[in-house]
Amino acid sequence: MKRAARLNAILDLLASDGEVTVDDLVDRFGASAATTRRDLDSLAEQRLLTRTHGGAVAHSVAYELPVRYKSHLRTQQKQSIARAAAALVSPGMVVGLSGGTTTTAIAAALAARDDLESGGGITIVTNAVNIAAQLATRPEIKVVVTGGVIHARSYELVGPFVEQLLRGVRLDMAFIGVNGVDAEAGATTQDEREAAVNRMMAERSRRAVIVTDSSKLGRVAFAAVGGAELFPELLTDDGADAAIIADLRAAGFEVVTTD
Repeated sequence: MKRAARLNAILDLLASDGEVTVDDLVDRFGASAATTRRDLDSLAEQRLLTRTHGGAVAHSVAYELPVRYKSHLRTQQKQSIARAAAALVSPGMVVGLSGGTTTTAIAAALAARDDLESGGGITIVTNAVNIAAQLATRPEIKVVVTGGVIHARSYELVGPFVEQLLRGVRLDMAFIGVNGVDAEAGATTQDEREAAVNRMMAERSRRAVIVTDSSKLGRVAFAAVGGAELFPELLTDDGADAAIIADLRAAGFEVVTTD
């Protein structure tokens, strides 16, 4: 991986995880430990991160997640889901990303791919301000932001302006993060405005996929997004309860678990 791409990928990891270690970056990108330390030092000089003993933590607000998410991060599971989701995307696609920690991890996984630029790039349509910020410097990724009123709790844009833009586009795929998925209630979120945007993004897509870690399965949140008729696929981690998975499949969801 070229240095510029590697530096951007480091920032993407910080966006999804909040911190990185030298050892983890060496394993991911194959650069030496000395080169990796120089990369982190360079980003620290640009005030894009803060160096720590053995790694770095997020520094710039543009690369941090909302505070309310941080106590709920299940980093390893979300990264596994993100890698599987990113592998479904081919160069040239138009991809919708809702807000949330799992979709933020998917954005990072897409930005780290080396084949997108040579393949003509991809287009990301998102209502998440933090996702748009982390992808804005990627020349191989065209970023379309929906507009709307920013929801301070989640960094998501909501309201009629979002829906107006989504009515005018077609997506090849949409990855939708949720707060709960239940066999009877379907996909749900805590906020009715976010639910409305997520539902329309899925409706405008040829292939809509729920992406959520297994802790959300079997749960029901406040606002309904849609059931298996809207989301034929559900991508989660392998920590999911077998009985809940069976119920979801019986309800019509095609559930795929990641390692």
